[in-house]
Amino acid sequence: MAAGTAAALTLGIAPASQAHHADPPGPVNAQTTYDWGKPIWQDDFVGGLKDIWRTRSPHGNVRNQHGMLTLNTGKRGSVSAKLKGTGHETGRWEIRLRSRQYGHDHGHYKVRTELVPAAKRPQNCGARNVALNSYTLGGNRAHHYIRSLPANQSTSHTGLNLGNDRWHTFAVEVTEKRISWFVDAHVISTETRPEALSNVPYTVRFTMLAPNADKRMNPSRMQMDWLRYFTLRKPNSQSVEAPLPRSGSYADAC
Repeated sequence: MAAGTAAALTLGIAPASQAHHADPPGPVNAQTTYDWGKPIWQDDFVGGLKDIWRTRSPHGNVRNQHGMLTLNTGKRGSVSAKLKGTGHETGRWEIRLRSRQYGHDHGHYKVRTELVPAAKRPQNCGARNVALNSYTLGGNRAHHYIRSLPANQSTSHTGLNLGNDRWHTFAVEVTEKRISWFVDAHVISTETRPEALSNVPYTVRFTMLAPNADKRMNPSRMQMDWLRYFTLRKPNSQSVEAPLPRSGSYADAC
């Protein structure tokens, strides 16, 4: 094995010559549409789950399954997987995601991908998080938000077919002066108000969220085909102008 390939695999980066499978049918992505170039880091979830992930699954499990990071729930409680490391204050993050719900008689899980403060930085009860996607299984609307201290929140949403095993790509671009959200390679909204931005190093967290630990839920899963991180080195090949998200407050800040 070449030294460069070995180093890439150690970091969870999949060399182009060793892609685990052809892309399944699904949407185009922001990477190619906006010409972001090659990611400097990615996880294609090949083989066993790497120790770069910190998981929480008291009633479910987190594993790599058929080349996808898979969060399986039980009948109650949340499941999450958070990427370790020092994080990045700026950059572009993109994922390819699908989800499935088994049954409809009980509570519906919320599927959520967020940028959260990295390492041991204060979490402030979610008051500095950025959501690439946040949607309730059984619904047809994906929400996106950014939060900043002391209790600011900017939100937007997009209508989407979120039925079982429907692939979508979600991305976010964070610069020092703005943040833009993308769904299936379309820019949805762009936030430029300085008070909305946290300027904190971020890492990625995937969550299947239950409203409380005891509520009976429909067993569900979320699966990520890949996660990619890009720097801002290459400018966007087309405009990311989009409506401002709605400004509001986040009541759970601490």
